[in-house]
Amino acid sequence: MKRSLIPTVLTVFSLVSCQEKRDVQPVNYWPKAGVTYEIFVQSFYDSNGDGIGDFNGVTQKLDYVEELGADAIWFMPIMPSPTYHKYDVTDYKAVHPDYGTMDDFKNLLAEAHKRDIKIVIDMIINHTSNQHPWFLESKSGRDNPYRDYYVWAQKDTIADYLNKKVITLDSDNIQQWHDPGEGEDFYYGFFWGGMPDLNFDNPKVREEIYEIGRFWLEEIGVDGFRLDAAKHIFPDDRPSDNHEFWKEFRAEMEKIKPDVYLVGEVYDKKEVVAPYLPGLPALFNFDFHYTLLEAFNTENGMILPEKQKEIIDFYQNITSEFIDATISSNHDQPRLLNELGSDPDKQKQAIAVMMSMPGAPYIYYGEEIGMKGIKPDEHIREPFLWDEKDKDSGRATWIESKYSIDGEVTPLAQQREDPNSFFNHYKQLIALRNTNPALAIGSLELPEATFPATIMAYFRNYENQSVFAIHNIGQEEVKIEIPENYTESLFEFGKVGINGSEVVLGPQSSMILEKK
Repeated sequence: MKRSLIPTVLTVFSLVSCQEKRDVQPVNYWPKAGVTYEIFVQSFYDSNGDGIGDFNGVTQKLDYVEELGADAIWFMPIMPSPTYHKYDVTDYKAVHPDYGTMDDFKNLLAEAHKRDIKIVIDMIINHTSNQHPWFLESKSGRDNPYRDYYVWAQKDTIADYLNKKVITLDSDNIQQWHDPGEGEDFYYGFFWGGMPDLNFDNPKVREEIYEIGRFWLEEIGVDGFRLDAAKHIFPDDRPSDNHEFWKEFRAEMEKIKPDVYLVGEVYDKKEVVAPYLPGLPALFNFDFHYTLLEAFNTENGMILPEKQKEIIDFYQNITSEFIDATISSNHDQPRLLNELGSDPDKQKQAIAVMMSMPGAPYIYYGEEIGMKGIKPDEHIREPFLWDEKDKDSGRATWIESKYSIDGEVTPLAQQREDPNSFFNHYKQLIALRNTNPALAIGSLELPEATFPATIMAYFRNYENQSVFAIHNIGQEEVKIEIPENYTESLFEFGKVGINGSEVVLGPQSSMILEKK
């Protein structure tokens, strides 16, 4: 088979034609391998003109989420809180009034479920707000019934606690004990004084948390939880207690909803992450995120598939039921486009890698239109650009954007009309994944052949389908031998061509071939 060089990405028309020719219908692979869309409600869509995104705005845009191809939505915190980010909760059984009412949220949930879109909410239980009624009671005196809901130490005993602490990847261990104003008793707050840690040695606290979970699953009807700071339920020197807590939490939640979805944030290396799997069957793969960036920024192609193979094999030795939640960016990291040097082709190729790798991919809102942003965190969470500014009645205005602005980011309305846009690229790749089981749920196998350093290559195999994905992440043209019988092209990006038994890959180009 001979083919001339193809200068652009596969268009919507050609991808759809391929699907129609093969008569394959999209499959919803959630939770094992489906696509989840992360939304910061405050920045998504403002339905009432107050400058703040809201539940009704998300409801209005559910057709968009469905069009993109996502199977689920993860909402960043939606509960009442004194901060914009809402990771310090003041009421676990309510929603923030800026976002609407609980009835608004229930309507959103019902409309999402009509579209077979699952809803996962952030559950922040490592700590509360220092304005939570529990804490206000707790700090009022040593004899208060809520005193032991939190971790307290007298001034002269803090050193004993500090000696047990270790520096972790997500904290610098500085000033984690906080004075509420009396100078004698200090409370522990791992992240910040406004977020006092709950005391999970207290059985009353654990039961409070289980009851909160039951409320959201049974009375409200959400499909699952993203568990924030899951590694920090108990102190760092008690990891086994953390593991046991999450197993108990899972058991309690499964009493209400046997198929409850639980995804945990355990920000560490695989050896630390893996023991959480019996309690949290889905865990974010931060190694994937950082190795993806390293591969592209150093043009070292095979480090990502090799790392991913290592992680998958390691986790499967613990449980075959684990869900590998892969991410290319999220609300805590700089936007993907900034991480890749503002090179649109790099981002498009990076998402082609993620969507053809094993895992259950998470897409951070706005990534699919090439939004930009760097720290501080609020500028990674800027408003979504639905249309040009003078036409965009639903654009949130709670913050003045510095990075995702007109002229720097093309709004969605204009991207829809461009077959080579970020949006259509993401949409195509999700559709490709959902119509090829090998790409969604297939095994990952590494080639025996040796390739140039800039080549990233791997096989995905499931039952009678086998595909070979190959990405040239470098700046020079590369030619490689095609594995025998891999003759049908499923996807092409950049300048690619087939010449006899060779694939010709131009700079920053990709191809996915199916075995026939």
